[in-house]
Amino acid sequence: MASETVTVHLEGPNGEDEVELPKAMLDLMREGDESDARIVGDLALFSCAQRIHATVHHSQGGDTAEYERIEEMTMELFEDRFGASYAELTGHDH
Repeated sequence: MASETVTVHLEGPNGEDEVELPKAMLDLMREGDESDARIVGDLALFSCAQRIHATVHHSQGGDTAEYERIEEMTMELFEDRFGASYAELTGHDH
């Protein structure tokens, strides 16, 4: 199985982790010569944007000023990375 997977190592200020993913999945998602790390980074930011959006707009108690501030910052980082807004890329706008 190891030859069919790629392990991507994650490192942050409070620790590290790794995730094993199918090579074929990464290849399907690859645009040009993107690295595996870039693809996983894109997925991580996209997932975080989805979660904070759902918390603020689709969960009880998620519409606090603090959560809204976190969502705003996340969406700015999202747009910086992808060159388009979350609403533009997902077709989901409020």
